[in-house]
Amino acid sequence: MTARCEPRAFPSRSRSLGRALLGGLVMATALGAGTAVGSVLTKAAGLDGVPARLVSAALVSAIATPLVLLAARRARLPARLLGTGGPRAMFRAFLAGSGVTAAAAALVMGTATAAGLLRWSAPDLVTLAGFLVTNGVVALLLEAWPEEVTLRGYTWAALRERFRGLCAGLATTVVFLLVPGASTVVRAVVGRALGEDEVPPLGLAPPGQSTADYLILLAVFGTALVVARTAVPGPAPLGAAIGAHLVFLTVNRVVFDGEARGAGWSAELSSPDAALLVPAYLLVAVAGFRLYRRVRPPVPARRYDCPGTLGP
Repeated sequence: MTARCEPRAFPSRSRSLGRALLGGLVMATALGAGTAVGSVLTKAAGLDGVPARLVSAALVSAIATPLVLLAARRARLPARLLGTGGPRAMFRAFLAGSGVTAAAAALVMGTATAAGLLRWSAPDLVTLAGFLVTNGVVALLLEAWPEEVTLRGYTWAALRERFRGLCAGLATTVVFLLVPGASTVVRAVVGRALGEDEVPPLGLAPPGQSTADYLILLAVFGTALVVARTAVPGPAPLGAAIGAHLVFLTVNRVVFDGEARGAGWSAELSSPDAALLVPAYLLVAVAGFRLYRRVRPPVPARRYDCPGTLGP
């Protein structure tokens, strides 16, 4: 049975764009403030390593989640429009998002290995299992959950009320590109206010990385996450973006940084061109999500599929 339409009024373009930027501001604030406070707390408690990273990660999620829910409430966006749905729906979408991304990474990395671009170390399965668990929890709390609920959740929903999917996706990705630089400003301000003598430098990219290369990769990554969010049916499509995000972080940290992080498994690049494997498997994942969207079963109409509201 088709759901009864109860259309919401279209917000103005400027209001939608303002709300979209607010989502990015929430994420930048949470990331900058959470890591600054976490750094001060862990130094005072004498923590380092995984426990220290867990404290900062938990603080980032603890700041981002209530702020974005408050913003959604003030914008009169029901929680379902964020794409979070219920636990079961989130888990199913998470499996779809992580599965497509993992398959794309395996295909590209396997091909690169066969071509001699990657040479793998002998895996230490116990160490690798421990790394996957600890890295997974930290990555989820520090990046995957807060970034998705603020950006592919709130920012996307705010834009989608007023703009078509392509424009909303592009604008969401632009906001995503602004977050790292803005978070370094918040990190510096909060760190100084808390009495830190040294704070990380301001910048659009992490220290030591090319700004242009980093922003290009971030744009490809952000696009892939939007495609993941819109490819999975049901009330919790955000779970697909969270799954894709988490797999992306895990694959990169094992393959390209596994030795430095003590992951128990890593790859050695035989050519600088092997760095292109990351955007390559993201593009394969985008194709996989597009295919998933084509073959997925149809879903019943929902109230927010009506004119003046948003779909997935």
